[in-house]
Amino acid sequence: MDAVVTTAQPLPQGNRYKVILRLAMPTVIAMLSQSVVNEVDIVFFANLPFPESSNAQAALFPSLLVVWIFGGSLGAISVGTQALVARRYAERDYEAAGAVLSNAVWFSLIAGAILTVISLIALPWIVRLTTDVPEKGEIMLSYTRFRMFGIISMGMTMGVKAFFDGLGKTHVHLVSALVMNVFNVLFCWMFIFGHLGAPRMGAAGAGLGAVTATWIGLGIMLLYAWGVRAQFRPIRWSNVSRRLTWDILRLSIPGAAAIIAMGIGFWLFQKAADKLDALAIVANAGALTEAVNSAATTDIVAILKLTFTACLGFGTATATLVGQALGAKKPDEAEKYGWASVRLGLILFGVVGLCEGVFFTPQLVGFITHSEAVRAAAMGPMRVMGIVTPVIAVAMILSEALFGAGNPKFVAVAQGILVFGCLVPGAYLLGVVFHIGLLGIWLSACVYSVFAAITMSVKFRQGAWKHIKL
Repeated sequence: MDAVVTTAQPLPQGNRYKVILRLAMPTVIAMLSQSVVNEVDIVFFANLPFPESSNAQAALFPSLLVVWIFGGSLGAISVGTQALVARRYAERDYEAAGAVLSNAVWFSLIAGAILTVISLIALPWIVRLTTDVPEKGEIMLSYTRFRMFGIISMGMTMGVKAFFDGLGKTHVHLVSALVMNVFNVLFCWMFIFGHLGAPRMGAAGAGLGAVTATWIGLGIMLLYAWGVRAQFRPIRWSNVSRRLTWDILRLSIPGAAAIIAMGIGFWLFQKAADKLDALAIVANAGALTEAVNSAATTDIVAILKLTFTACLGFGTATATLVGQALGAKKPDEAEKYGWASVRLGLILFGVVGLCEGVFFTPQLVGFITHSEAVRAAAMGPMRVMGIVTPVIAVAMILSEALFGAGNPKFVAVAQGILVFGCLVPGAYLLGVVFHIGLLGIWLSACVYSVFAAITMSVKFRQGAWKHIKL
């Protein structure tokens, strides 16, 4: 490999808040658009006949958790990719940055193929383990089976996205996500309801539409990567290196572990809602056909996920600025960017939280479900989570900042302790054991969020991450 150039790349100039917004907004819009891949499913499912509509909505959340455990854990390759690219770019070692992209893409392709096979074999067992409601299980199996064929596209897309994010070119994923989402809406409309000559597949059609759209998005990302080949030279066999791949994985594996821990934790969280439905079935002598608590949980997550995705967009921008500042040997500037992003997050997501939890809660819940029972169950938890939204923003932004600094191990360990020591037991204790119901389950999520925000804030304030060498 060519000699490393040590002259530092100048950091983005101007007011810190404007710099953060300039990097964050394309990422926020892109990730929100990408989240609509799943939100569209919720809206379309609400227009299916009852009780298929509620059962499909109830099946979606655990289905997405399974997809995220497999595809999201591979997508964690973005943690190491972005951190290393930001450092190499700030050092003006462009070919080294391109080599990071090469290794991230090839690893995602090979590991994604292996994970796809494993996931398809394990899926029937996972579904049986996930739910005791047969109708929900059938929908979950048919939907998730299609989504598993998008594991490779998820991983590769996240790797290429992380490369451009590390360069500060956050608009690249925006273009890909917008085009992908247009195709997803079209395909879901066709295959769920059987329009334009397509078969009526119900919930399974949403899975087929989503996976097709994700491959289109990957194609656009690869076209952008092809466009920078002259400067970064990523398309060279000599770039492929076991040592560099391991450097990426060393940073990414803790991120993958955090995603798996959170996926399993939120699956157990969903199981608490399932337990409430199972108890309701027993109480009604088996007459209950609508999974009210599971559907309400799915709907709440669908609304909040848009907010959390926007928080993650700010975190991604923060990770880029922290990584570039460290590469430029300006650790104090990295810290200032971190806290500036937190202040922005508190203001912006404080307003968003008030809209979700106070001012427009009935309208939001009413838009996403047509079931009166599900609406009633979702209102209280939705109000509580709206109020705690700015706290969640702090936790997510600083988690991403620590990722960008090259300290993913702490985030992974902290999340594991918080998920399995607070979120999961709290959901069962408050929701099931103490009979508070769905509101109690979501109160445990509030407590978890507060502890996560405190933990990440203390760690970032200590500043040991400033001395990590990559």
